[in-house]
Amino acid sequence: MELYLIRHGIAEERRPEITDAKRALTKEGRQKTAKIALRLKKLNLNFDLILTSPLVRAYQTAEVLVENGVGSHCEECQYLSPEGNLFDWVTQWFMEKDRAVMGQLALVGHEPCLGEWAEILVWGESKASLIVKKAGIIGIKIPDLGSPIGRSQMFWLTPPKYLL
Repeated sequence: MELYLIRHGIAEERRPEITDAKRALTKEGRQKTAKIALRLKKLNLNFDLILTSPLVRAYQTAEVLVENGVGSHCEECQYLSPEGNLFDWVTQWFMEKDRAVMGQLALVGHEPCLGEWAEILVWGESKASLIVKKAGIIGIKIPDLGSPIGRSQMFWLTPPKYLL
């Protein structure tokens, strides 16, 4: 299975009158995310499922991907919130679901979580070295059997400027 970790697009700045969870994509963020989605479509990416953080900016990013034909649908996933836990998600997703039917799965979330998750999947521990830019993508090949922790292979690390 190919797992794609996608950071949300450009969002509203933090302001006292709006909670972090309610910060939405800006017009520019929506436009750039749509352009990136179209580029991903040209690269023949078509996610079987897009799981997204419940925070507004991430969910909107996932919706833009679906609207532009890069995935058929998106579902909210609490594990992708900034407080989410990779080990809990791996246990729930990989140990309880039949992942053999999944070819390409996208996770839309936040930094530093996505970079840390990628490091744990590839190296078995977080080294605080990988950074995913807004609307950037990390592609990881997940092994067919057993836990993916420390056994996965990163094949793609792309900042958004290379997809625009």
